[in-house]
Amino acid sequence: MELIDRLNEDMKSALKARDKKRLSVIRGVKSSLQNESIQKGRSLNEEEAVHVLHREQKQRKDSLHEFKKAGREDLKNEVEEELRILSEYLPEQLAQDELETLVKQTIQEVGASSKSDMGKVMSALMPKVKGKADGAQVNQLVKKHLSS
Repeated sequence: MELIDRLNEDMKSALKARDKKRLSVIRGVKSSLQNESIQKGRSLNEEEAVHVLHREQKQRKDSLHEFKKAGREDLKNEVEEELRILSEYLPEQLAQDELETLVKQTIQEVGASSKSDMGKVMSALMPKVKGKADGAQVNQLVKKHLSS
């Protein structure tokens, strides 16, 4: 089932169950998808829709970080719940060991030996993990393996 169809079905279910939080998150995501579609002047494909979801997730993670820093427990809990709901629609993330293996393989493939080769490694690696791993996490792993 496509993401848009799944969101529509889940929105109906949330309406029937009177789940205000889930309904709010789904409506927000659908709105972002619609805005992106209007900007592009066409319907979004699945990959573009997932990209929008990742952007939504990143915004919430940034908010979560700020709320934790400010000691706003009430808002922190609310955003954590939104992140949990959003994660249901995102593709399965790579496990840490799978990501480590991919990083090591890519370093060998491009023949990287020092941190100066970081750009080559990242440009070869990111298409492999797109949507399946956080870019900052990938960056840290590449740095770790190139410095050792």
